[in-house]
Amino acid sequence: MNAINPIDLHRDALVWDMVIPTLDLGAEEQKYAALSRMAANGCNFVSLTVAVDWDGLDDTIGNIARERAYFLANSDKYHLVETVEDILTAKQHNKLAVSFHFQGTNPIEYDLNMVETYYKLGVRHMLMAYNTKNAVGDGCYELGDGGLSRLGVRLIEEMNRVGMIADGSHTGYRTTMEMFEVSKDPVIFSHSNPRAICEHSRNIRDDQIQACAASGGVIGITGVSLFLGDHQASTNSVIDNIKYISDLVGPQHVGLGLDYIADQQALAQKIDSMTAWTPPGDAFEFQPQETVKYFQPEQLPELTETLLKCNYSESDIRGFLGENWLRVANQVWK
Repeated sequence: MNAINPIDLHRDALVWDMVIPTLDLGAEEQKYAALSRMAANGCNFVSLTVAVDWDGLDDTIGNIARERAYFLANSDKYHLVETVEDILTAKQHNKLAVSFHFQGTNPIEYDLNMVETYYKLGVRHMLMAYNTKNAVGDGCYELGDGGLSRLGVRLIEEMNRVGMIADGSHTGYRTTMEMFEVSKDPVIFSHSNPRAICEHSRNIRDDQIQACAASGGVIGITGVSLFLGDHQASTNSVIDNIKYISDLVGPQHVGLGLDYIADQQALAQKIDSMTAWTPPGDAFEFQPQETVKYFQPEQLPELTETLLKCNYSESDIRGFLGENWLRVANQVWK
């Protein structure tokens, strides 16, 4: 049997990153340079954060309009996604496929009609709450552990109808467990790591992982050092997290949601103005920024090579890199 060439596998595989938070983090040229770096290292699809829970409807529409204008004006390099087939077409033409997501549900401003509008503008998944309580449910840093509100239940039902994926990252434990009960479609954790590896409020427990898998969902491994349990955000630490989830619920339920930040100085400045969203002693603002590391785009080929060395099958590796996300999108998007 011929050995699998990691370079050829990485080039041929669909590489899908479910979370790049480009919004308001650094100069435009720096954030778009990060996307170029992703593409140069084999990434074929990215989902970009275009709104967070502190964004209302007006700001969110403006953010989406700005990003759409940029990608449409640079259609030689990017392809705005409407369908799953668009992702595969973009790969064939060596373009980076792009869609959007929200980190929180406040951008709907209590109007469920906005779900379909946002979907038509390219928003393909939405996490329920960003760290703290909102009208839909609790965030992962809340003092209590309330579940979904009536609005939250109706919101997930509307997301199911429209084809938008419900996302449990940054969301409180009970709220996520009730998401699995309500949703008829797979529910995901776009960027959350196992709490068994790194005890952090942003990470998720085994029963959350198991419930996500039972729904048909995928857990995206985030490459942020604080959540990996590794100060260097090494490739091996990402693989340790992949292995834990794969061993627990199967390789078909693991993907990438790297959460890469190109401009850490801009992030630090942003966090200085948003301490209400993170608790004392448990988040970025209480860490020296030089100690917060991120899995870099240039590590993507190494990830594929190292997974091969760990004796994962080619089909499992293709799943980790992107085909598991593709399966969920094929099932949910409309």
